Amino acid sequence: MSRAVIRPAALSGTLAAPPSKSAAHRALICAALADGKSRVYPLAGSADMAATAQCLCAMGAQIAREGDAAFVEGDRCAAGSPVTLDCAESGSTLRFLLPVAAAYGLRATFVGHGRLPERPLGALADQMKAHGVSFSAGAMPFTIGGRLSPGRYELPGDVSSQFVTGLLFALPLLDGESEIVLTSPLQSVGYVEMTLRALQESGVAVTPTENGWRVPGNQRFRAFDRTVEGDWSNAAFWLCAAAIGGTVRITGLSNDSAQGDRAVYEILERFGADIKRDAHAVCCEAAPLRAQRIDAGQIPDLVPVLAVTAAFAVGDTEIYNAARLRIKESDRLASTAALLRALGGSAEEYPDRLVVHGGGLRGGDAQGANDHRIVMAAAVAALGCREKVCVSDAHAVNKSYPNFFDDLKKLGGRCNVDMG
Repeated sequence: MSRAVIRPAALSGTLAAPPSKSAAHRALICAALADGKSRVYPLAGSADMAATAQCLCAMGAQIAREGDAAFVEGDRCAAGSPVTLDCAESGSTLRFLLPVAAAYGLRATFVGHGRLPERPLGALADQMKAHGVSFSAGAMPFTIGGRLSPGRYELPGDVSSQFVTGLLFALPLLDGESEIVLTSPLQSVGYVEMTLRALQESGVAVTPTENGWRVPGNQRFRAFDRTVEGDWSNAAFWLCAAAIGGTVRITGLSNDSAQGDRAVYEILERFGADIKRDAHAVCCEAAPLRAQRIDAGQIPDLVPVLAVTAAFAVGDTEIYNAARLRIKESDRLASTAALLRALGGSAEEYPDRLVVHGGGLRGGDAQGANDHRIVMAAAVAALGCREKVCVSDAHAVNKSYPNFFDDLKKLGGRCNVDMG
């Protein structure tokens, strides 16, 4: 079993934000759907990105890596021989490419690993079935058949924004106009905004409506040369670590990014951290922290590391509107609460919220829950603990941030990692 041992330390230094996984997923897919050759740069080597690239190649795209860049020859998908699309543990890969494969009429078998087969597809699958697509089973592995037809697609906004993104990629490829109608308020709005920007940059028109979007059919994706912006989600670990104890400067983060997780800046400001930004970087320095009420509806991926930050604040922090965390790579409400308790903290878990009692953490042994964000949150917690932290499943960081422990050391962190 892989594990990491992290010792208390105050981080200090400057680090370039890793490229955004969310932006890179969208750029690769747009490139694969475009007529011509596109360049996507820089591209991180995470397991999720590898899954998307491999699936796009199986669907007919050609992707060549040269250093940190990917060159993509697109517009090659066509119905033909059956294909198998291995999504690994990537929810984005599955939910983005499922409607796209159906739009091309591919007979595609989708397989996945870890908790991915348990994560919900119901609302998206139901709408696809209503528009001409068959499913061989109700859970992975399953095979789809038929071709997606244009029309009215109704989706809840509070289950997964990835359902919306998948349809936004697929519907422009159909032979008629379609409409996406949200039946409840949209959560993770930032991720859909990222998709809309990626489509616009690829020459695809989408018109907002009162409760969704109108998508003309028979559109062509345009090839491009696209720079992937820095990742606020992963930068949040270093900014929170600095707020707990240290001084860290992160470059490459866009102040006008559509990434919802850029909200970490305002949240740390409310906690009381000394955080500043300019056109080139965000700098955070430790200061006395005070408890907050945090709405997780638009920022579910930040919850583990914000809960760790709250453990070092004065008072009780409530993180609410967080029910969707139960269907991530782990049940993140349960695994986050378990992490804090294992390290000597106090946290109470409820169906859709978490209450964290501040006062600091001791250290000790913690379970990584085979979840990249829990492992990285444990490492951040260790920096402020009184004793070392040993966390299991260190390999899980490969899903989104393979260089996490290397970057920790660059900033002065002390850790020993055994990837098993």
